[in-house]
Amino acid sequence: MQIGPYQLTNQLIVAPMAGVTDQAFRNLCLQHGAALAVSEMLSSNPEVWDTDKSRQRMTHSGEEGIRSVQIAGADPDMMARAAQFNVEQGAQIIDINMGCPAKKVNKKLAGSALMQDPELVKRILHSVVDAVDVPVTLKIRTGWVPEHRNGVQIAQIAQDSGIASLAVHGRTRQCMYKGNAEYDTIKAIKKNVSIPVVANGDIDSPEKARFVLDYTGADALMIGRGAQGRPWIFNEIQHYLDTGNKLAPVSMEVKRQVMLTHLTKLYDLYGEYKGIRFARKHIGWYLNQEDQRSIRADFNRLESAAEQRALVERYFEEIVQN
Repeated sequence: MQIGPYQLTNQLIVAPMAGVTDQAFRNLCLQHGAALAVSEMLSSNPEVWDTDKSRQRMTHSGEEGIRSVQIAGADPDMMARAAQFNVEQGAQIIDINMGCPAKKVNKKLAGSALMQDPELVKRILHSVVDAVDVPVTLKIRTGWVPEHRNGVQIAQIAQDSGIASLAVHGRTRQCMYKGNAEYDTIKAIKKNVSIPVVANGDIDSPEKARFVLDYTGADALMIGRGAQGRPWIFNEIQHYLDTGNKLAPVSMEVKRQVMLTHLTKLYDLYGEYKGIRFARKHIGWYLNQEDQRSIRADFNRLESAAEQRALVERYFEEIVQN
């Protein structure tokens, strides 16, 4: 799949997830088989750009792979300025968020709320595409409510506006993340536009990845929650797509190395104090089984990077011994 001048090495993309796909997580997924990782959502409001959170999200020092930055907002001029600013900071692709279902985003008529207003969608897309000389991509849902899935209409507007590729989550805004993703709308979108279409939603196994590609005809897959605590899922999926065979389960040693590497990346990115707190969330995803509840609770009580690393090491030592 190609986005503007950028040829992706495979069909697997890391979905942008606020509070999750920071640089540490993106780089880890890229090292384990993803072809592209989209950044966390950045507000188009310049008043918040000088906050610690925004500065952290805007940094590209040490970034691996193609730098795709997602922006969110509802004002065409502000979105254009945000796109220009992020390109100046090093973004190579600008991604527009019209898929986020969060209330705090939607109450500002941003994210998936924009799908209620196709004319505003058109103005935003034209404004951003005209403002920068890098590819602009778009992330949407299938519609606002199940009774009015207008994904095909928005996709056609996106194509006419010069959008380079379109990612579609197979739920409406009203659905949030409940129930099962549906792929009929994504299939219909693919049939009605010629730009690359990326399927997203509930892709959590190699078999599901193969099914979604075949069913929708999509050009690529975007994986979000399926990669939480499992960044090696991209290698697993790619191997299955290439060979039809499943890779052997990831070894305990690989899991240990990935978790320790992730911890190091978090401490380097945020500093020890914040890194410890972000680590609790990510390690919780790695250790998400019922019989791992005790180790998660122990980990969440720790207050130093050295203690966190030591607990992970001790956990795997005990597995080997047993």
